[in-house]
Amino acid sequence: MSEPIILVIATRNRGKSREIKALLKDFPVEIRDLNDFGPIPEVEEDGKTFEENAYKKASFTARILGLPALADDSGLEVEALGGRPGVMSARFAGPNATDEENNAKLLRELEGVENRRARFCCVISIAVPTGFALTYEGVCEGEIVTEPRGRNGFGYDPLFYYPPLGKTFAEMTMEEKSAVSHRGKALRELRDEFDKVLVWIRQRLEEERRILGLIHDHDRT
Repeated sequence: MSEPIILVIATRNRGKSREIKALLKDFPVEIRDLNDFGPIPEVEEDGKTFEENAYKKASFTARILGLPALADDSGLEVEALGGRPGVMSARFAGPNATDEENNAKLLRELEGVENRRARFCCVISIAVPTGFALTYEGVCEGEIVTEPRGRNGFGYDPLFYYPPLGKTFAEMTMEEKSAVSHRGKALRELRDEFDKVLVWIRQRLEEERRILGLIHDHDRT
């Protein structure tokens, strides 16, 4: 029987890790996150799209740790703000902004605005140390409420209202949120193909070992 694959989730956000681990728990893969490792350099998330940032985080983590890595980049796009905060969602109120500060800034910018339509977007990238990657995407449409509601979740969850369930993300259980959220949709797309993903990862790692073997053989001659 082949040895289990270690897959590193490129985040220190424990809430995000729990969601991902829960969805992939039935597969023959050992899942870790950055909290399981010592300090590693920070990735500058300077991509202009969620896809660029997700790939950058996944490929950087895979190269640094020498293990396959999964990264997601997700954020909130508000129609009345021209798609902002977008890729700046985590840093909307400043480089080290808290969730509360980001939420407060969003409410200030939407004060008196009737159009509250918004959507959460998520792009997942799985990369191996050589740089090859797979991409999965998910979107969830909703609205921004006028004050925070609920105590669960993280980020903009207390402000993001999902009409079909009549709740904000922060008022949902993790199971309810995972069933409809942008990350949940992207992860289910990944989960539905995860057997193939594991085969792909094994093939890429085997190619990598073969190339390194050839380099070492050449160095010895």
